[in-house]
Amino acid sequence: MQLRYAFRLYPDRVQRAALARAFGCARVVFNDVVRARLDARAAGLPFPKAGELSRRLITEAKRSAARSWLGEVSAVVLQQSLRDAETAYRNFFASIKGERKGSRVGAPRFKSRKDARQSIRFTANARWSVTGSGRLSLPKIGAVKVKWSRTLPSTPTSVTVIKDAAGRYFASFVIDTNQDADATRMPDSDQSVGIDLGLTHFAILDNGTKIDSPRFLRRAEKKLKKAQRALSRKQKRSKNREKARLKVARAHAQVADARREFHHQLSTKLIRENQAIAVEDLAVNGLARTRLAKSVHDAGWAQFVAMLVYKAERYGRTLIKIGRFEPTSQTCSNCGHRDGPKPLHVREWTCPACGALLDRDINSARNVKQAAGLAVSACGAPIRPEPVLAQRHEAGSHGYPPEVRAA
Repeated sequence: MQLRYAFRLYPDRVQRAALARAFGCARVVFNDVVRARLDARAAGLPFPKAGELSRRLITEAKRSAARSWLGEVSAVVLQQSLRDAETAYRNFFASIKGERKGSRVGAPRFKSRKDARQSIRFTANARWSVTGSGRLSLPKIGAVKVKWSRTLPSTPTSVTVIKDAAGRYFASFVIDTNQDADATRMPDSDQSVGIDLGLTHFAILDNGTKIDSPRFLRRAEKKLKKAQRALSRKQKRSKNREKARLKVARAHAQVADARREFHHQLSTKLIRENQAIAVEDLAVNGLARTRLAKSVHDAGWAQFVAMLVYKAERYGRTLIKIGRFEPTSQTCSNCGHRDGPKPLHVREWTCPACGALLDRDINSARNVKQAAGLAVSACGAPIRPEPVLAQRHEAGSHGYPPEVRAA
């Protein structure tokens, strides 16, 4: 499988100017492809092929006076921008036909130079390399200083240079991983776990372990509020407003980075300790439209589950998602009795069938594990007991007591 390894870049003043030119040229080529498609559609003509667009918008454009500055950047950057536009159109048409999974994808739109995120991509034929001193040598940009936080497991196939909203530069390498080598790094385990995701506690395991939610956004709200108020007071299109915007972007980047690091550490720990993991397929988009929207986004459940998915595939683990309509909070994990939904303020209750005192979150985690078919006892038998015959006073219909039925 392919993974991305991102490292922080520290370009100097000249290299930042060269990267800005590369970002601008890639953006212009992308917009030219979108304009060519729109013009062909308006004229009732078939969409031009990628080869024709490459000849007209890159090769011939470099020879013209209006687009001669396209020759100041690597040709690979321009070709990859054209391919990105073609991929965006293929995804759009596949989404219309219903051939693409996920939410509906819109048609490609024009990129703006004011976009918060800019990126360019270099493939192997661009002849980029890592120098002996550890710098990243990029064509027509130079050797850029890199902060190597870890070693690359194999030779990258491409590198993408990204500038985010906070003004930081990153190099994102695409790596082909070796599953045999990954299997040796993560030995097999005989443990399995069911996970219930929540807001008060981020994750509750079926063994009773509760992992508190760090609430990174809530803890940084005071700082974010102060920075946002300072931004709103600055005059538009002024240099001070740009400085204030960077402060807001950096504050948000710190929150996102801390959340991502927490998700990586927890997901890796769970993958290392368990051979099989069961989670609930939560409807995050629906929950984000409720009064708990900020807390749901702050938790970042979707990002955490996505990490579990690719790490389980990489290290040969089993990840099972149960349906979101499974009544995990309505069913007793001890006897299987279902007594209906409960409001959120009910955190503990006693099962009316077996009399067991149940914790709402731990009970849900155990039901998630049982619904995934992972819950077994020491002798290998299922934990959920076999169904037994109902008692005489429970065998009636529609809930009527026996006296009423007899009458």
